Amino acid sequence: MVLTARSMRIDADLGALADVRMFVRNAAADAGAPESCRYDIVQAVDEAATNSIVHGYAGAPGWLEVSASLEAGHFVVQLEDGAREFDPTTLPEPDLSVPPLARKPGGMGVHLMRQCTDAMTHRPRPGGGNILTLVRATGPDWKEG
Repeated sequence: MVLTARSMRIDADLGALADVRMFVRNAAADAGAPESCRYDIVQAVDEAATNSIVHGYAGAPGWLEVSASLEAGHFVVQLEDGAREFDPTTLPEPDLSVPPLARKPGGMGVHLMRQCTDAMTHRPRPGGGNILTLVRATGPDWKEG
């Protein structure tokens, strides 16, 4: 299966997230990803994009570029923004012993991103911002569930 790299750019607006989800869903399908994995990677990207828009830009105007490619048996999604720098890979895992109704709102998004991907890396964007890469294997190593 060959998927040429493709990308899309949106304004930092929550209303544009449906387009991002559709873009990732279609790219993952073109890469031959099983349905359960397409669901997972779309969830991870949606959470990352939402965090960029809500927390990174915090109401200020901005943009988000999303690219998808198939690289050596891995479906790779890269999110690039010009928002304030934030590395989600440095956050500790949440305390899952706390019942959901007893938790403060928020704080589970990065955990969800980790659960839905095989790898997540961050690097600062030259000139400011973030480059977040989310990776899922496309062959027999697909992480199910």
